Amino acid sequence: MTFAAILIDKTATGVSARLTEVDDAALPDGDVTVQISHSTLNYKDGLAITGKAPIARRFPLIPGIDFAGIVTASRHPRFSAGDAVLLNGFGVGEGHWGGLAERARVNGDWLIALPDGMSAARAMALGTAGYTAMLCVIALERQGVVPDRGPIIVTGAGGGVGGVAIQILHRLGYRVTASTGRPGESDYLRGLGADEIIDRALLSAPGKPLSKARWAGAVDSVGSHTLANVCAAMQDDGVVTACGLAQGMDFPGSVAPFILRGVTLVGINSVYRPLADREQAWSRLAREIDFATLDLMTTTIGLAEAIPAATALIEGKIRGRLVVALGACAPEHSP
Repeated sequence: MTFAAILIDKTATGVSARLTEVDDAALPDGDVTVQISHSTLNYKDGLAITGKAPIARRFPLIPGIDFAGIVTASRHPRFSAGDAVLLNGFGVGEGHWGGLAERARVNGDWLIALPDGMSAARAMALGTAGYTAMLCVIALERQGVVPDRGPIIVTGAGGGVGGVAIQILHRLGYRVTASTGRPGESDYLRGLGADEIIDRALLSAPGKPLSKARWAGAVDSVGSHTLANVCAAMQDDGVVTACGLAQGMDFPGSVAPFILRGVTLVGINSVYRPLADREQAWSRLAREIDFATLDLMTTTIGLAEAIPAATALIEGKIRGRLVVALGACAPEHSP
């Protein structure tokens, strides 16, 4: 038997990606096989498909760091054929064949049950981006950042993490400042729950060690100067969660915010998390997300459209979330 998949391979000039048929016998080792109904296109997937960063650690590789579907075969004690499951992280789509395919075989320890009341399509509309956003919000709560402490800034607001973070924070009663480089997206971001919109240019250039105290907390998916400037503008005992590096891996900042204002910087690693943390985050997502709002920020495409969409994603031309529907769930045409 064969299944449709995106396969990336190394070439003399970089990385090539193609839609092809793959034999079941080529699936990697694992104790659970899943018929995938939905995946998603994350920034990391875009980097892998375009070869813009060395995300792929083996070749050939099926990219896709997320998927949801139905178990077809299992030797794992937690899962049986017919179970609805989802997966985020654990090197899937990087070193282990991933979710941009109709089938996957993985270690059952990497899977969790699809939360009650959440469809596979909506789980992938959230995907790693939504899961990471929820981990950030949980981290803010654990550090004592409650709504009456002050506003929260969300950087990279037009992306997946930012968009979901805005929704969650708004629903929980926080005032949200959204930082974006797309001024035309203001109405969209306000529709998600943002109370204030600022231009990312205010944060993306080199700044002062300390600036005017504005925010009680932050969800940052950008890194580099943006993260440094966000830290510099925290209120006393403010908390910054850092989960991305769209601007860069560097941190050209100062210790001043941490010493003089008691700011806490919390790193968020969404790839390798204990089962309890993953289940808590997804259970919270099932309760906290307004699915009607999520639907408004979601576009569904077929597997054949994922390769050109990856380029558009890296170029900053995609708003919100891209769900990739597979097999019988695949759309007949793009929206």
